[in-house]
Amino acid sequence: MVLKIQTPEGEEAGWTPLPQQVARRLQDMIRTGELKPGDRLPSQRVLSERLAVSRASLREALLTLETLGLLRTEPARGTFVTGPSAAAATPAGAALKWRYADSYSAQEVFETRVMLEGRIAAGAAGLIDAPSLRALHQATDEMERCWDAGDLLANVEADLLFHRIIARYCPNRMLQELYGLIAHLLTETQRQPIPRTEAPRMKASLAEHRSIIAALEARDPGWARLAMEAHVRNTAQCAGVSV
Repeated sequence: MVLKIQTPEGEEAGWTPLPQQVARRLQDMIRTGELKPGDRLPSQRVLSERLAVSRASLREALLTLETLGLLRTEPARGTFVTGPSAAAATPAGAALKWRYADSYSAQEVFETRVMLEGRIAAGAAGLIDAPSLRALHQATDEMERCWDAGDLLANVEADLLFHRIIARYCPNRMLQELYGLIAHLLTETQRQPIPRTEAPRMKASLAEHRSIIAALEARDPGWARLAMEAHVRNTAQCAGVSV
């Protein structure tokens, strides 16, 4: 089974990390009906052999799909398909399950995102170039297209790319490095709200992206900071976190 997939247009050259490739393969199986809601996945040993990947890569892929709401794991029973449109079991307003709770709370990570990404956006406003602004528009359009197609993984990948492009233009190299060091935590905060994201919230999120782009195009650091901070706060609220 060949799982190599090129990175999204505009991203650095190379291959998508193997766990993400595996997650995409499993998501495709769910979207096409090869795996149906309620189906129990084979054991990790069997599934890793079928996909010709390590169990470590498979576990990471399963965790990603569980965060996105496509799978659920039940102790002593196994991992089950929930389907792309299943509503999250967590009541509205309550915090969702947080994968990194042993290290930092979701509250702490979202608070850090507000401060860090707001400052990064302000710095980028005076430096970002025209090709990168076009790439931000393309990433936002890709988010919208993938959401409409039910491709949750690609939707989040385009979202992550949007934020990474902006981070590249932060003039403070230490903030850039910090952004890279906590990228896995930031990634989880962008995946986590997806199960509770309905069409109106996604529409609002896309509008927030376009407001950030407008602020960057206007070379307005204050507007860019406020637009980014509002976007992160709204994302946190969707995940049941108030910042």
